[in-house]
Amino acid sequence: MSNLETEPAEVVCDEVPETRGVEILEPRDVPLGGPRAMHVRRTLPQRARSLIGAWCFADSYGGDDVPEPGDGRTMNVPPHPHTGLQTVSWLYAGEIEHRDSVGSRELIRPGQVNLMTAGAGIQHSEESTPGSTRPHGVQLWTALPDAHRHVAPFFEHHVPAPIAVGDATLRVFVGSLHGASSTVTAFSPLVAAQLDLPPGGRVDLDVAPSFEHGLLVDSGAPTLDGVTVPRHHLAFAAAGPSTLAIAAGDQPVRALLIGGVPLGESIVMWWNFVGRSHEEIVAFRERWQRDVVQGVDRGGAFGWIDGWDPGTPLAAPELPNVRLRARDQGR
Repeated sequence: MSNLETEPAEVVCDEVPETRGVEILEPRDVPLGGPRAMHVRRTLPQRARSLIGAWCFADSYGGDDVPEPGDGRTMNVPPHPHTGLQTVSWLYAGEIEHRDSVGSRELIRPGQVNLMTAGAGIQHSEESTPGSTRPHGVQLWTALPDAHRHVAPFFEHHVPAPIAVGDATLRVFVGSLHGASSTVTAFSPLVAAQLDLPPGGRVDLDVAPSFEHGLLVDSGAPTLDGVTVPRHHLAFAAAGPSTLAIAAGDQPVRALLIGGVPLGESIVMWWNFVGRSHEEIVAFRERWQRDVVQGVDRGGAFGWIDGWDPGTPLAAPELPNVRLRARDQGR
């Protein structure tokens, strides 16, 4: 999915003090593209914290509490670019068609993951299918480490098998957890899994002590190591523990667990690009506008999606009137 904000903010991250215990991050509502556009609940990046491992972006959308009218009940995201990152799409309900400039065309349904590695540059589109008018899911991004951020773009699709751990059902769609592993590619140590608990259920997850973790709650109000995580909020747990205790109250819980080793690199993230300097972001934007939006070079760095007419790709917003700054792990 694109970040469709017309004035995307620069995200600056400085060093932060060591976190102890569990930190609760509140979502903010973001309309993507106008008053009748799809609304998302963004929990990464934000002022309090901008990365969890290499996870640098988390948008949740849909569900039974979406406001009306103007709730953007369909997804219709035209071709748009990405660089230096991976997009990870996970659905709870609905059906979305993904198309990209390396020739991929794939439906995603609940319990399946679409992972697109942008690397040196790619464009893609995402649209709800005619029979699915209310998608409900999560879009995640990971920042590629410097050694791999210019890799040739590619696309992967995976259907994880559910496993039982304690009272929980886990679907591991990135990395490995409790003996279950995903087939999709990760360029730094990462994990992502859907976790479901019945009312009153509990699970003690064995996790890598080198990972920091986040629990993004879609339904219910679980506790993470004894701290209640409200619906649609993201709980952060610093690296160190080898076990995470998650328990449901009187409502069933559905949540995503994400985690990874801290990236340990300074990055610049603006709109749909991840780079390492202001000059790189400017160059990415100029290349997209020239080659794709203006149609100068369909064989350029971002390629072309067959079936889309010239003039339909999403134009990049104007850059802010300040120099974009690199950011590190944390704020």
